[in-house]
Amino acid sequence: MPARQIKTIRKNGVFMLKFITLYAFVLSIPFALGLAAAQANRYTALQKDMAALQAEQETIVDANKQLLTEIAQLSSPVRIGEFARDTLRLDKKEPEDVLQIHIYGRRHGN
Repeated sequence: MPARQIKTIRKNGVFMLKFITLYAFVLSIPFALGLAAAQANRYTALQKDMAALQAEQETIVDANKQLLTEIAQLSSPVRIGEFARDTLRLDKKEPEDVLQIHIYGRRHGN
């Protein structure tokens, strides 16, 4: 092959390589923009999910506080005494009115 043809082939090869590189770069721009848009869409969806979960958490925390308040009220000794006296019709016995029975002997399993 003549030297001139080799130079032309080399120039064409370099030109083709540059053309392919430029073409790939130009095609990658919309792809990168599409990826950025998809990522932004995913981020927005995650923000909405996070806001919904935070609202649900606040609701659960408020319900938990309410339950703790009710537990504190229901477990107060004064309320338990009133409930036993008024609802169950129980009355408190004095120690001298209580009869204690002790049984001594062999226990099961010993």
